[in-house]
Amino acid sequence: MASTDTTPEAKAKRTDDLAGLEAGLDALDAVESHRTPIREILTQKVLPPVLAVGLVLLVWQVLVAAKVTEETKLPALSAVWDSLSDMWIKGTLLEVIWTSVSRGLLGFLLALAIGTPLGLLVARVKLVRAAIGPILQGLQSLPSVAWVPPAVLWFGLNDAMMYTVILLGAVPSIANGLVSGIDQIPPLYLRAGRTLGATGLRGARHIVMPAALPGYLAGLKQGWAFSWRSLMAAEIIASSPDLGLGLGQLLENGRNNIDLPGVFLAIILILVVGIAIDLLIFSPIERYVLRSRGLLVKS
Repeated sequence: MASTDTTPEAKAKRTDDLAGLEAGLDALDAVESHRTPIREILTQKVLPPVLAVGLVLLVWQVLVAAKVTEETKLPALSAVWDSLSDMWIKGTLLEVIWTSVSRGLLGFLLALAIGTPLGLLVARVKLVRAAIGPILQGLQSLPSVAWVPPAVLWFGLNDAMMYTVILLGAVPSIANGLVSGIDQIPPLYLRAGRTLGATGLRGARHIVMPAALPGYLAGLKQGWAFSWRSLMAAEIIASSPDLGLGLGQLLENGRNNIDLPGVFLAIILILVVGIAIDLLIFSPIERYVLRSRGLLVKS
């Protein structure tokens, strides 16, 4: 039989070893929670995209100044700025942006309320998955613009038509994102949850949804992208004074009036709003989830 050393020195050594092991495990489990310095945020997060945008604007201005192309094909930056200033002076700029943003966010929330339970149902019920799963995949690959003509015929030129196009574009992405997240859950988690009595809605709330959160968030980001693109397609094709002036209608009005600076202004605003929503809403949530799981560390 192996002898056990019970001398005070051996006991002290084992105590030190255990303390070191615990400290090491604590260090592995610890997630950095200190705030990133403002200077580092500016240099690593803000400066690169600002420089990229500045480079694009510089190339744009050089092409215009060198008269590489006609102004009827590429307007000067000053002309686009004048269009922006004119809308600001008239007080229509924020109104146009809010018309589209409010529609897009409300449509996305409706898609979230429908797509989440639908994704859970498809992921957890084999018969539903066999019946609806391929349809959801097909709907996700279908261009959102294809839904505009039937939506106009169903509801006419009103907000119901807009929200229908958004839902048909965003719901499949949200549902498929949740299904993908659930499929990646280790079976051990689900078995452990059932052993502890977490079944049905309780299991979905406490086991399935938290475990599938990273994939679900990816589906939400894609769902927002589809919501925004669907809305722009609907506003461009089905423009009407009764619908108010949104960014899509602004783009279409610029085309109809052969106002190229107005067209480029509308494109830039659509791009800026889409990026801003992602940076202000989805990216912070995604970073929080990854950091809370120890998947996002400071390099």
